[in-house]
Amino acid sequence: MSVVSCQSSVASRQSPDVSCSGQLTHRQRATGNGQRTNEIGVIRKNPRGRIRVALVYPNYYHVGMSSLGFQAVYHFINEIEYAVCERAFLPKNSRMITEESGRLLSDFDIIAFSVSFENDYSNLFTILEKANLPPLSDDRNDTFPLVIAGGVACFLNPEPIAPFTDCFLIGEAEKLLPPFFSCFHDAAFATDRHKKSSFFEKKPFLKHLARNVPGAYVPGFYRTAYHKDGTIQAVEPLCDVPARIPRVFLGDLSRTPTCSTIVTPDTTFRDTFLIEVSRGCPHGCRFCSAGYVYRPPRFRPLSLLKECLEKGASLTNRIGLMGAAVSDLPGLTELCSYIEDIKISFSSLRADALTPELIASMKQSRVRTATIAPDAGSERMRRVINKGITEDDILSAAEGLVSGGIPNLKLYFMIGLPTETEDDIRAITDLCKKIKQFFLASSRAKKRIGEITVSLNVFVPKPFTPFQWAGTEDIRALKKKIKQVKKDLKRVANIRVHAENPRHAQIQALFSRGDRRVAEILSLAHRNRGNWPMTLKESPFQTDFYVNRARSYDEPLPWDIIDHGVRKSFLERENRRALEAKVSPPCRVGNCNVCGVCEVLK
Repeated sequence: MSVVSCQSSVASRQSPDVSCSGQLTHRQRATGNGQRTNEIGVIRKNPRGRIRVALVYPNYYHVGMSSLGFQAVYHFINEIEYAVCERAFLPKNSRMITEESGRLLSDFDIIAFSVSFENDYSNLFTILEKANLPPLSDDRNDTFPLVIAGGVACFLNPEPIAPFTDCFLIGEAEKLLPPFFSCFHDAAFATDRHKKSSFFEKKPFLKHLARNVPGAYVPGFYRTAYHKDGTIQAVEPLCDVPARIPRVFLGDLSRTPTCSTIVTPDTTFRDTFLIEVSRGCPHGCRFCSAGYVYRPPRFRPLSLLKECLEKGASLTNRIGLMGAAVSDLPGLTELCSYIEDIKISFSSLRADALTPELIASMKQSRVRTATIAPDAGSERMRRVINKGITEDDILSAAEGLVSGGIPNLKLYFMIGLPTETEDDIRAITDLCKKIKQFFLASSRAKKRIGEITVSLNVFVPKPFTPFQWAGTEDIRALKKKIKQVKKDLKRVANIRVHAENPRHAQIQALFSRGDRRVAEILSLAHRNRGNWPMTLKESPFQTDFYVNRARSYDEPLPWDIIDHGVRKSFLERENRRALEAKVSPPCRVGNCNVCGVCEVLK
């Protein structure tokens, strides 16, 4: 994927029917029928004679445009000569139209959902209905657009939205989209290379796709059989298609930059040019799906990232470095000092990697609040989750940040983790109080006392992690733990506690751990206008079966249809080590065969 800038590869073809609005300032009005006047980098192509794709993020505009993956796919599809891609988002009114031209979704050949979070699953139903499309795949005949979906939520567990989707693309866009669109082009332009067929037969195309394009998962060609107790017996192909779907990934990122396509103030990051520095994470935290579904961890070379930095600096003075392991990037300090007078932010930095140089870079970028993620309060619990940092690392990071001129801290913790005890919960408040002491000592020297925000998040088991067999804790127990932490920190000055609603986490767990029957619960929630208490009460299925029930190692899991290259035996071994509070070393790319991914690379 070539880097995105106002001199994009699409615009540089000098084609009369392709344009890029990257030269506009925020005060200028974009050309055409677009709805926004403050976007830099919009790609516009004439749809005549091209495959028309509506790329949909199933949430509001400011959320979707904060997603680097969504922006990258938008650019990548538009790089394909015979395709045109426009964006659409969950509407705040009844109209379901695209940003670039204002066309209805039903006018497109393909509706492609980019799904990053399971909690957005319910919005797919809403968007399809607002687009006047039957939500169920079986009810859409050949006259309707093809509905596909991808994104990390689909890598993990696509089954809850399988009945709504014609095809999932499981893997990374750089490797998946070219063969997919080649297949679609061959089918849609079967009789004339320059003119789309008036009638497109969906089922023969999907069968050809499932058989010939790795990563293409057509759920309609599979049937799930269940035992009497409701557990999965087997997932059976209904025709000659692969028994498992391989996750497709790009082995080498050294020639493939991924950056923002469009810069706009209407996002979470506001006028920030995002640059992906890496994919995956070597540390293997046992709760984190990014450390497993993006294996092996891959880093981009400094020379390529400097090119991205230069292009971003030509558009804005705000740069965001993205990745699950930004602080592991070789040469990160050099990259941060490469261009002066720009503000650099980071998606993640580990407490044991906060060097004075990085802290100085944050101060130069006028960062007011830094985030540390201990994730657990006790050393024992951090061994259980394989966090790889000690209390000394955390305290040292807090002291370094405040003494380095960052006045406010945000601390992330999880509650409801496997093997968690009351002592582990008390350890959260004890650690916060210790951080406060370091915080106070450094703040007094600066003659300014900032704030500490403690964020309590409920643990949700994720597929393809060592904790995929665990259940979530019941709501009553979680509320009790939250209440205890708030009580213990209530009288501590300058500390605020924010806690996730356990009920929301339970819904996320339902989507994270559910099978195809969860689609019926999604449909019911839509009929109830998003009233989840009513939905769960009326549901024909006991949600505890999906959410709170621990699963045995030999039980087939809904997401077993996907093959990420990580051996299930490895995840089981890591789960057993977690229960014994034993740590495991970070991933050694290419030097071992412990998890199995490097064998796939070879």
